[in-house]
This record gives sequence, C-alpha cells and structure tokens, in this order.
Amino acid sequence: MSARKIQSIGSPEQSVTVTARQANLTLSPESVIIRKGGIEFRSETPFPQWVEMTVAIESPQEGGKVNCSGVVVDCSGNKHTGYHVSMVFTGVSKQAEARLHTMSRPLAG
Repeated sequence: MSARKIQSIGSPEQSVTVTARQANLTLSPESVIIRKGGIEFRSETPFPQWVEMTVAIESPQEGGKVNCSGVVVDCSGNKHTGYHVSMVFTGVSKQAEARLHTMSRPLAG
C-alpha cells in the first residue's frame, strides 16, 4: 500500500490546512495521512461527499507549501468521536507530487 504520514518528529511547526467553501481547518501532522492519490484526515467538522476542497501542506523545513485540489469521497464518524475524511486529489503536478514525497515518510508497521 502506498501510504505516507507527515513527519512529526523534528517538525512541530508543520501543518496541513484544508479549505472548503464553508470551512478552513488547520490540522496537526498526527491527524493526517498522505496517500498516493489523496489524503485522509480527522476532523471535528463533517464534509459532504463530492465537495471540492483545496489542501495546503506547509513545511518550514522544505520552504513553502504545496497546494492540491481534490474531492471528498468518504466522511464517516459522528459529532462525539469526530470524522474520518477521505479526499482524492483531482490533479497534482509532478513538482507538487515530488514535494509531497519529500515532506512525508513511510508509515511504520
């Protein structure tokens, strides 16, 4: 499986910002998993399926941020435990893909 999780050791300032029409979230590295074709994250806010969103992944160590657009394909959970949101990227340039790879590391396990 091609899954990656953002490094949290040595990069406490790294964050992921998720923006939709009515929401703007800043997420911790621990709540985000980057996959080959998308991203998964935990949220206190539910997102409807098929909503278009923009994800900005910022890394002070790498200098700058990567912006990716995508569509929510799944959102499960509830208001008590939070929501697990799965988003598929709809277009990632080769340059952005390379930067995402540099910012991430393989999942342990």
